[in-house]
Amino acid sequence: MTIADTRTTPATRTIDVGYLARVEGEGGLHVRIKAGQVTDVRLEIFEPPRFFEALLRGRHFTEAPDITARICGICPVAYQMSSVHAMENAYGVEVGGQLRALRRLLYCGEWIESHALHIYMLHAPDFLGYPDAIKMAADYPDIVTRGLKLKKIGNEIMSLVGGREIHPINVKVGGFYRAPQYSELLQLEEKLLWARQASLETVRWTSTLDFPKMERDYEFVALRNENEYAINEGRLVSNKGLDIPISQYEQHFHEIHVPYSNALQSALHGHSYFVGPMARYNLNYDKLPPIAREAAKEAGLGPTCHNPFKSIIIRSVEVLFACDEALRIIREYTTPDLPSIEVGTAGAAQHATGEQQKVIRDSTEFAAESIGEIARTGFGCTEAPRGFLYHRYDLDAQGLISDAKIVPPTSQNQKAIEEDLREFVSERIDLPTEQLTWQCEQAVRNYDPCISCATHFLRFDIERTD
Repeated sequence: MTIADTRTTPATRTIDVGYLARVEGEGGLHVRIKAGQVTDVRLEIFEPPRFFEALLRGRHFTEAPDITARICGICPVAYQMSSVHAMENAYGVEVGGQLRALRRLLYCGEWIESHALHIYMLHAPDFLGYPDAIKMAADYPDIVTRGLKLKKIGNEIMSLVGGREIHPINVKVGGFYRAPQYSELLQLEEKLLWARQASLETVRWTSTLDFPKMERDYEFVALRNENEYAINEGRLVSNKGLDIPISQYEQHFHEIHVPYSNALQSALHGHSYFVGPMARYNLNYDKLPPIAREAAKEAGLGPTCHNPFKSIIIRSVEVLFACDEALRIIREYTTPDLPSIEVGTAGAAQHATGEQQKVIRDSTEFAAESIGEIARTGFGCTEAPRGFLYHRYDLDAQGLISDAKIVPPTSQNQKAIEEDLREFVSERIDLPTEQLTWQCEQAVRNYDPCISCATHFLRFDIERTD
C-alpha cells in the first residue's frame, strides 16, 4: 500500500492510496471530511462498462448461458444458472429430479471456491494485519494452505459437473450436455469429507478474529425457499416485509445512475438494501443443516447478525453448508436417463403461463402464436456467492433475445457500502489517516465486491478539510 500525503494549505489534506489489491475489479473510494464531519462518501467504479446486455441482443436464447458465463471468472455458474432459469421460465419449463440436484451441486462448488478465496486470500489479511495473503502465509502457512485446498475442491466440483473450472461449458438451457456418472461423483466424497471438517475449523478460526464494533439496521434481501437453504429457486424476501415472486423484481427495485460511477446503483423503493451471505443467513437460518447451525452457535452467532465485519464467519458457515450439501447430493445421486429436457419447442410453448408470455403487439406475432410460437419474457434469479443475481430476457417469436437486463450483487450493495462507510468513518474521525484508511478498505471488503461484475484493485483517497 502506497500512501501519498500532499498538503496544499494547512486547512486541506488529500491522501491518495493508489490501488488496493484483494478486491475483484477496478474501482475507487472517495471520503471527504470537513470540520470533523463526513461530508461526502462515493464508491467510484471507473472500470469501463462491457455491455453484455447489448451483446446478447439478437442471439438465440440457447446461447445465453455461454455468453453470460464470461461476465465473471470467479462466479460464472451464477450467471449461467440465472440465465437458464430465465429461459426456462419464459417457456414454462421446470427442471427437476437429478438434473436439478446437479445444478445445486455445481453451485455448491462455486460457493466453496469463491468463499474460500475471499475468506483466506482477500479478507483474513485485514484482520491479522497483513497487506496480502502471501505475507500472511509466512506466519500462517497451515491456514493459507487449508484455504487453497478448500478452493481447489470447489474447483474440482465445477470441473466435473460444469466441464471446466472457469466459464463452465457443460451447462445448457434444460439441463446439461452431459450428466456425470455416479461413480465419477463418488470420487469426490473423500475430498468433501475433508473439506467439511476443514470448513468447520474455518468457522471456529474466523470466530476468534478481532471484529470492530458496528451494528446497522439493514434491509436484508435474498431468495427464500421453504424446502431448503435457497440457492437456485425461491421468492425474493426481506426482513422488512418484502415477499415477491422473481417476476415482480422490477416493480420494487430500481437502478439509478450516479455521475461518479460506471455501474448503476440499485435501490429498493428508493433506499439501500443488503444482499449476500449475511442476508441469506439472516433470512434462511432455519434452513441450514444442523451441522451449520451448531457451528454458527459455537462461533457466537445467533439466528441474526447485523455486524458486517462478522460476514467472514457467515461465509465460513456457508462453506460448511455447501460441503455438507454437496455430500448429500452425491450420496443420493442416480445418473438421469437424459442429460437435459427440451425447451423452446412448440409443445413447450403451449405450457407458458400468462405471466411468462409477453404482450402480443402486432399481427406478425399473432400469426406466430397460431403455430405455437409467441414472443415472451423470462425471469431468473439465483444466489451468487456475493448475493442474488437477477436476469430478465425478452424473446421474440423465433427465440431470439430482443432485450436483456442483468443486475449483479455488487451494484445492489453499492448504496449500502457508502452508507456503512459514512457511519463507520463518522465514529472514527480522530483515528490517524493511515489507520482509518486501512479500516475503510476492510469495511469495503466485508461485501466481497466484484466490480468487474459491477474490483482486482480499489483506489482509495481521503480528503480532509480541517
